[in-house]
Order: sequence, then C-alpha cells, then structure tokens
Amino acid sequence: MAKDQILVGLEIGTSKVCVMVGEAKPDGPIKILGVGQAPSVGIRKGEIVDFENVHKCVREAIADAEDKSDVTIKAVFAGVTGAHIQSFNNRGCVNLPEDREEIDETDCEDVAISARDVNIPQQNAFLHTILQHYYVDGQEGVLNPVAMLGRMLEADFHIVHGVGNRIRNTVRCIKELGIEVEDVVFNGYATAQAILSQQQKDLGALVIDIGGGTTDYVVYVDGAVKQSGVLAVGGDHITNDISMGLRIPMAKSERLKIEEGDATLGNALPGETIFLKAETGFAGRDVEREILNTLIHYRLRETFELLKRAMDGEPYLPMLGAGIVITGGCSQMRGIGPLAQEIFSIPVTVAHSRSTSGLVSAAENPQFSTAIGLLRYGQAAYANRPQKDGFFEKLRGFFGRR
Repeated sequence: MAKDQILVGLEIGTSKVCVMVGEAKPDGPIKILGVGQAPSVGIRKGEIVDFENVHKCVREAIADAEDKSDVTIKAVFAGVTGAHIQSFNNRGCVNLPEDREEIDETDCEDVAISARDVNIPQQNAFLHTILQHYYVDGQEGVLNPVAMLGRMLEADFHIVHGVGNRIRNTVRCIKELGIEVEDVVFNGYATAQAILSQQQKDLGALVIDIGGGTTDYVVYVDGAVKQSGVLAVGGDHITNDISMGLRIPMAKSERLKIEEGDATLGNALPGETIFLKAETGFAGRDVEREILNTLIHYRLRETFELLKRAMDGEPYLPMLGAGIVITGGCSQMRGIGPLAQEIFSIPVTVAHSRSTSGLVSAAENPQFSTAIGLLRYGQAAYANRPQKDGFFEKLRGFFGRR
C-alpha cells in the first residue's frame, strides 16, 4: 500500500449492521473516520432470512457511515458468519518439473490449489485458504519459499468454507446498492486481526467473539490459524432466557441484561431485587437479582461448554500460551471472564481492538471488533496485492466447484 488508503468494513450482524470507515497508513495504525449503524431486521443467527429488510438496513448503515465520515463509499470488505461456516486443515503438495529447481510464485499458488483439492459439500464454496507453514523438500520452518531451490513444495493450510448461496445473498445485498465487494471475510478471522498481536498469535491464543446471534471462534498456535468455527448461540439467547424466565418483555430483558446482569452465581445479597419501573403496556415489578444472574450464568456456561466440546477433538488448548481473549458485545457482561476461565482452565482476558486512532469510542467498544478487523484485513490485502485469495476467486466457487 503505497499511500494512505480509505477502507470500509461492513458487518451484517444479528443485532446491528455496522459500517466502519477507516484510513489505513502503510504498515501503520488505522484511523477510524466514522461508524454507521442500523438495527438489524431480517437477520437470524447471523444469516439473512428477509432480503428486502436487510437490504434497507444496509442502505441505512452505509448512509450513516458516509454522513459521519464525509466519505463516499464505493467498495467494502464484507464480513459473514453463520453455523454453515466450517473449516479444516489440509496439506498441499507440488513437484517441480524436471527442468526447473527454483520455486516461484506460481508454485505457491499451485500448492494452495492442491490443498483445496478435497471434497466439501456440493453447495459450499471456499472462503479462505490460510497459510500455516511451508516445507521445501521436507525442510520445516520455511517462511517464504520463492527463489529457493527444491524439488517438492508442500504447505499446510487452514481452509474455511460455507454455503455458497448464503454468502452470495450477502454480496448481492451490497452490490444492489451500487457498492463493490472487495472481499468476503469470515467474521471470526477478521476479529482475530483486530484483537491479537503477532506475539499472541505466536504464543497461541483462542479468540471468542460473542455476538447477538452467533459465537465465532479462531485458534492460533505457533502464529498460524489451526481451528475456527461458529456456534449458533449468542447474546440474544441470554435475552430470550431472561424474558421467558422472568416473564418480562424482550426489550426490558435486553436492558436488564446490559445494565444489571452478572454471570457470577452467589453474588447477590439474600432477597436482593431490581425494580423495573412501569411503562406503557408494562405494570412494573421487582425481579430477584440472583434469578437474573442464574439465567445469564447457565446460558453462558452452556455456550462455553459447547465451544470446549468443539475443541476437544484437537490438542490445541494446552498450546495457548496467550490464553483466551473474549470480545464482542456480550463480552461486556460482568463475570464472563472468571466463568470462561473456570470452564477452560486457562487464563482469560476481555479485550477490544488494538492500535487504532480516530474515534476512541469505536476502538474501545468490543462490539466493533469485527468491523475494525475487516479494516485490518483490507489493509493487509492492499499491502500484499495481487491478492490471490481474493473475492473474485471466491466468487467462482459460489457458482461451481473448483
């Protein structure tokens, strides 16, 4: 990236549509110029279920972002999530022709294609082919094989894929507004770019992003992505539990969760109550604080236990030298860190994005971690152009198998 670049990240979430505009300096921090938002309508568990309403929400959020940043938005990096997103690790291998020994960039492209030569569900498309490690003639620890001499190039990759039509619906929703999609990015991967330093990636870390309808996670070990996925459960499920358990409206439940909620059991005084004042259509009442905390505790416990079970098949938890980092809107819940630490038995921190300037309120709000991560992804993409794992390559996968 030769000069300052205006980048835009667009996250269509279960609770909100967020559009973040930033100015990225070459190899430097990102200055946030403006954030546009609109409440989500037509999104369930991170996926579009009402195209027309989502289209309106995206239009409103983009208009809000343009107004606040004084930037005309022409292209975005779009984030996607949903339980349909899956991942796996695979090794690619290419043998150099007999008349050539020097490895070039084409070989690096071919080894990634080789790693994707696997069967995934017919309706799915590849989202990311994320490099883990190169090997030249069996030599480990190769950072960049280009110009090295060898007969065989191998590489390990973390491969992310999802249902093509669901991803295309997001793209179409944006493109119908006359805005180009520069790339489609898995939200969890984007969030990790905003939250983790290179040192944390090298030490090993698990990023847990708890949003409104989904929980995205990414595991780094030795600087490389080793595992990622999505759970179809998030903060809205806590709100629903509160509404059902206390028999109060959803709006009251959401406000009660944010303002008074705590995931810690036994933290309330005996008989301690919270008074909900009367409003139109609601008579007002007292609720027991310990019951509220219990509802929150068990839903969050279930979420963390589901995630731990998803990771039990891989040996990565003992390798997380930097521990667990929790972010997303739900990460602001009191007591969430100690509860996660109890379940995973490794250190847990709650974090927001790093190394940004401009709108401090946005940078410090964990609700915006994914949007900031999309800007970081875009910054890296421009710095490494031509981008070989870019959107147009992915788009071909949405229409047919590669």
